[in-house]
Amino acid sequence: MLLSVIDFSVEYRGLEGVNRAVSDVSLDVPRGGIVGLVGESGSGKSTLALAILGVTRARGHITAGRVMFEGRELLGLTDSEWRAYRGARIGLITQNPRGALNPVQRVGEQIADYYQAHKGGSASAATARALELLDLVGINDPVRRMQAFPHELSGGMAQRVLIAMALSCSPDLLIADEPTSALDVTIQAQVLDDIKRSVENIGSALLLITQDLGIVANYCDRVYLMHAGEIAEEAPVESFFEQAAHPATIALLAAQGMHYDHETVRLRGLSVDTRRLPPGCWLERRCPFATSEAGCNTVHPSLALLHTTHRVRCHRANEVPVLARAVAVPNEQVVDDASAHA
Repeated sequence: MLLSVIDFSVEYRGLEGVNRAVSDVSLDVPRGGIVGLVGESGSGKSTLALAILGVTRARGHITAGRVMFEGRELLGLTDSEWRAYRGARIGLITQNPRGALNPVQRVGEQIADYYQAHKGGSASAATARALELLDLVGINDPVRRMQAFPHELSGGMAQRVLIAMALSCSPDLLIADEPTSALDVTIQAQVLDDIKRSVENIGSALLLITQDLGIVANYCDRVYLMHAGEIAEEAPVESFFEQAAHPATIALLAAQGMHYDHETVRLRGLSVDTRRLPPGCWLERRCPFATSEAGCNTVHPSLALLHTTHRVRCHRANEVPVLARAVAVPNEQVVDDASAHA
C-alpha cells in the first residue's frame, strides 16, 4: 500500500474547548489508485489532508494515529526529513491557487524554483521542466505563459499552474483538495482530465477531496465519506453509489439529484458541534432514520462491514437503504431496478 492512515486524530484547542476535527480516521491509497474523500463542509477533509503531511492550522495538534508511506512512519520526522516527502514525493494542490502562488514572481520561475528546491540541478534544466509541465497540464502557448504573473492568468490557468507545480517532482502521491472549486463549470472537467492524465503519465496515486459526487463517479476507484471528523462510509465507487447505506451518504446523493429525490432523506439542521460530541451517533439529531430502539441516541456506532469491501458507521445500516428507497426513489426507477435484478 502506498499510503495508509491508521486511527488518526487531530484536535484544535482554544478558549471554547477542544475541537475534535478528525477522529480515529483510517484510509488507504494504493499505488496507481484514485481515491475520493467526500463530505459536507466542515467534516474534516482539508484538516486530514494537511495533517497527512504533518501540518495543522493554528492551535491544531495531531493527537493519535499513524501515517505510513510505503511502510515508513511519517509522523515524528524532523523538518529536514520531511523535505524528502513534502513536495518531492507527496504533492498538494490547494483550493485557492491565487493564495498559493507568489503574486510578484513569474509563474515559470515559481515552478522552476519549486523543482530546484526538491530536485536540484541547473536553472536551465528547471526552466525546461517548468515549460514541459505547463504544456502537460494543457496551458496554451506555454512559452508566453512562463513570463506571466499570477494576476494575468484566468482562474483555470492559475489552477493549472498549481497542478504543474505539484507534479513537477513526479510525486508518488498527489493530494488534490477541491482542485476545481474555484473554477467555472465549463472548465472543471478539462482540469480534472488534465490531473488524471498527468497522474497516469507519471505513475502516481491521487487522493481527490471534493463535495461533488459527479466527480467521484467519473474519476475515483474507491470512496471515503467523512462526517463530523470520522469516516462514516467507505466502499468501491460502484458500491458507494448503488448500495449507499449511511444516511449522510444518501442525503448527499439526494442533494445532488442522484438516486434519491425526496426531502425525507435529507438531513435536518447543522452538523454536530465537534467540541461537544453527544454519547450516541453524532448524526442522530439530524438523521431521518434514527430510533432510540436501535440505540442511536446512546451508543456510538462502529465502522462495520456491510459487504466484503464496504463499511458503514450506522446502527441501521442494513435497514436504511431499504427505507430510503421506499420513500425517495421514483416509482418508475423502482420498477426498472426490480426488472434489472429479476
